[in-house]
Amino acid sequence: MESIDKASHFAHEAIDKLARATNNTVDALDEKGMHVKYAERQMLKNCQGYIRDNPATTLGIAVATGFLLSRLLSSR
Repeated sequence: MESIDKASHFAHEAIDKLARATNNTVDALDEKGMHVKYAERQMLKNCQGYIRDNPATTLGIAVATGFLLSRLLSSR
């Protein structure tokens, strides 16, 4: 009976450690996700500002990109 209690106690400790590790991982991923969302918003803001400040350059970049993509994709 004592060996069963020891095994049960060991199993409970292992499950508790696993649960703590899982919670820590979830917390870390949640924090990283918030950082990524913030960086995405900042990048979008920066791009919008650049487009607003340089419409002709932006249009030129879009046309050049479209031309290059059409050349690359049409050769296949």
